[in-house]
Amino acid sequence: MKEAFRLYFPGVAVAVTVAATAQLLSEHHGAPAMLLALLLGIALNFVGEEGRTVAGVGFAARTVLRIGVALLGVRISAMMVMELGWQLIALTVLGVVVTILFGLLIAPLFGHKWRFAVLTAGSVAICGASAAMAIAAILPKDARSEERLLFTVMGVTVMSTIAMIAYPPIVEAFGLNDHMAGVFLGGTIHDVAQVAGAGFSISQDAGDTAVLVKLIRVSMLAPVVLVASMLIRSFAAAPDDGQRPPLLPGFVIGFLALATLNSLGLLPAVLCDLMSETSRYLLLTAVAAVGMKTNLKQVLGVGVAAIALIVTQTIFIAAFILTGIYLLTG
Repeated sequence: MKEAFRLYFPGVAVAVTVAATAQLLSEHHGAPAMLLALLLGIALNFVGEEGRTVAGVGFAARTVLRIGVALLGVRISAMMVMELGWQLIALTVLGVVVTILFGLLIAPLFGHKWRFAVLTAGSVAICGASAAMAIAAILPKDARSEERLLFTVMGVTVMSTIAMIAYPPIVEAFGLNDHMAGVFLGGTIHDVAQVAGAGFSISQDAGDTAVLVKLIRVSMLAPVVLVASMLIRSFAAAPDDGQRPPLLPGFVIGFLALATLNSLGLLPAVLCDLMSETSRYLLLTAVAAVGMKTNLKQVLGVGVAAIALIVTQTIFIAAFILTGIYLLTG
């Protein structure tokens, strides 16, 4: 333990400091904390490339990330999900599934293969940067894995911020009531913070509904990762290092366990709030570390086609959820 502490502490401390700085800047200037952590991490790229901090930065980008994703499970409960009604639950779940399938279908048209398609479509469909990092953990690794992850985190965070600003006027233009506006916002915007920002800018009811719908999408993270992991192990070629990811990663088991405990009412509300906040800060730290590990030139080399793919997936899920709302409301 003492040796591990000496090895990892310098890099983890830098990542935590960057995350705290990003959070402070976010609170004072209103910019997304995830995006700020990513950009600050990129600016400190040298920290992840050489010196005493390399091991700790890698630990933060890998292990701290998995702990943060696992703790997301405390946000989910069966009672919370059932409050929405089965039709809107079905629409939300279907939106996640068809967006991922759509991403896989159109990715070759943009010159990208299945790994990038799963990564981008999963992050757009589920919960933005958090989903991107969770899905990246079960994808076979190659030379461009971190480059694709960083680009996806940056892309979906920017798109989520744009959606937070652009979608409320769209809701008004289509004449949706507050409840259905919340369903649209929660079913389409990528990150939880931006969902809340857009929903509560309309009304309390819209905000509450938007966050609820968004958490249903978050609950899809575990089954999507499990199914993707099974398919990858069955059909994908062996990764460059010859090691396949585990069938059910430990962080997914943790996510499911915490969601189950919360559904059974075995976790006090105070503890759930504490673990939820801890999850947010751990993910922020992990994003900062991912930024430190990646070269910006390589990320920008992903190209315009990759941006177009994320934009297209974002437009698709928005159109799908909006169409579903109209069909359900007659």
